[in-house]
Amino acid sequence: MSNPNQVVVSQVSDVTIVEITTQGPQGIQGPQGAAGGSGGSGGALGGVNTDFTGKVNDSILYYHASSDTLKLDNTTTKLTLVDGGNF
Repeated sequence: MSNPNQVVVSQVSDVTIVEITTQGPQGIQGPQGAAGGSGGSGGALGGVNTDFTGKVNDSILYYHASSDTLKLDNTTTKLTLVDGGNF
């Protein structure tokens, strides 16, 4: 059943099957339907702003208190933590 908003009733012997489909929202939405949680910026995640615009390979998510923002960027990566990093 690929058509939205459809009811299909089928019967084989004494078994009746009713299938109902309705079209709903597509994809995952943030708390207020905000964009940005998956890679953009300006979205909200748990009431906190997000900025993933500077993400690079092996970025590590961190919280930047002064801007109340969760960030992914090139300043905090696996390499910066492991290669002489500050634990």
